[in-house]
Amino acid sequence: MQPSTPPFDERLTAPRSWWLIATLVGIACALMLLPLGTLPLLAGLAGGTALSAVAVSSYGSARIRVVADALVAGDARIPVSALGEAEVLDAEEARAWRSYKADTRAFMLLRSYIPTAVRVEITDPQDPTPYVYLSTREPEALVAALKAAVPAG
Repeated sequence: MQPSTPPFDERLTAPRSWWLIATLVGIACALMLLPLGTLPLLAGLAGGTALSAVAVSSYGSARIRVVADALVAGDARIPVSALGEAEVLDAEEARAWRSYKADTRAFMLLRSYIPTAVRVEITDPQDPTPYVYLSTREPEALVAALKAAVPAG
């Protein structure tokens, strides 16, 4: 059975430079343990690289998905019936909504290394959250998937 909405699934992966930094952290750990000998040096290299790689991977594991009846962004699952207008934000407008236009009650799945975003209004009167801010590399595709997921009528 084919889903009625176009699929949207994006993982907000960390940039390649962060993986280089994770490797450099491992090298720094190895150099700190150099005076203790070869075995501690290798353990520091392996352990430091592994721990920093786990940190980079976990930070870059946030996903944004539009499933049949919900927007799933990180740990949040919002029914499409509670969503209002979705707005594509270019780099300048996204920066404004991350800073001086931001509302402290908003849900933000923010990644500073992704310049574009989508802002979606929350229309549920029971929910104090005014909008959802989602960093995304494909804002037009996310808005199209949200529009297609909203039931007619």
